[in-house]
Amino acid sequence: VQLVESGGGLVQPGGSLRLSCAASGFTFSSYKMSWYRQAPGKERELVATIISTGETTTYAASVKGRFTISRDNAKNTVYLQMNSLKSEDTAVYYCKRSPPGVYWGQGTQVTVSS
Repeated sequence: VQLVESGGGLVQPGGSLRLSCAASGFTFSSYKMSWYRQAPGKERELVATIISTGETTTYAASVKGRFTISRDNAKNTVYLQMNSLKSEDTAVYYCKRSPPGVYWGQGTQVTVSS
């Protein structure tokens, strides 16, 4: 199993970024996928989840209405569109596959700063 995140970077408050997580080594279309984030000095927190078909998504209250999780099962990729970014969104963002097993990507840094 391999998960590779990309798309992070430095963005000004109010800006947008789209993160991608390319998956391999398993049947991507059979698994729920999630995005998590970890800010300096804080615990890793769940940001958004999408079921295997993509029909249902859930979000943390802090990002609801600003972030959108989606997936392309033909490309084995899950995305996180982040709009109206705030300084408190600064963190390393990780994608995670649902159990069985615990599989994380290496993370991608998102920094929101003027």
